[in-house]
Amino acid sequence: MRLLLANANTTEAITQLCAAAARAAAASGTQVIPATPRFGPAVISSRVEDAIAAHGLLDLLAGYAGQVDAVVLAVSLDTALEAARQLMPCPVVGMTEAACFTACLSGGRFGLVTVGGVESYRDRITAHGLAGRLAGLAGVAASAQDAVRDPEAIAALLLPEIERLAAQGADSVILGGAAMAGMAAWLQARTQVPLLDGIACAVKQAEALAALGLPKATTGSFAAPRGRDTLGLSPALAALLKR
Repeated sequence: MRLLLANANTTEAITQLCAAAARAAAASGTQVIPATPRFGPAVISSRVEDAIAAHGLLDLLAGYAGQVDAVVLAVSLDTALEAARQLMPCPVVGMTEAACFTACLSGGRFGLVTVGGVESYRDRITAHGLAGRLAGLAGVAASAQDAVRDPEAIAALLLPEIERLAAQGADSVILGGAAMAGMAAWLQARTQVPLLDGIACAVKQAEALAALGLPKATTGSFAAPRGRDTLGLSPALAALLKR
């Protein structure tokens, strides 16, 4: 199968980091296609940047419509997830969405640790209907760029927070953030609670959804929009909305 790994920010180093984690998790017959938007914020760290990135992401996805079997959103805020799911003719899975539901399948309550602020994650977890399964959130004083540049230093900051979340009742802990893709695999041996990598979880769930072969809804809130007039959009995105 062909799996599009779509970053929602414009930092190519994060795209490639996520691509490596995706290929490590993917089945042997899965081709991972990494892609970065042609415009948008370098790193999403505010509601404004998230809104701008949503357009860049949909613009990116439109160019692959009908050419891939599934999409993984390589962005920890699951930017434009619902819109992407409505737009695309194939399954679309968000990395934090996938990690949260995997956590629910592997235990009771879960925690999430990230770099920077945590309130946007609280919003996403609530939107996914899982606030009652959340044991706690933790953010360390660092940036996504720091995680890409010096992952070992970030790991040293994360470990105490992981243990604190476990003490609060987390049966597993999600490493929130595309910049920490792949970190769970080598950090796992240094903690006793299971660590979840959003990219790995999303790849496996996208593969499963593609294998199920569920048809695209033609009615309801996730049916693809049709006959919409637009101005100034890319030809690919405008065509998807007009069809």
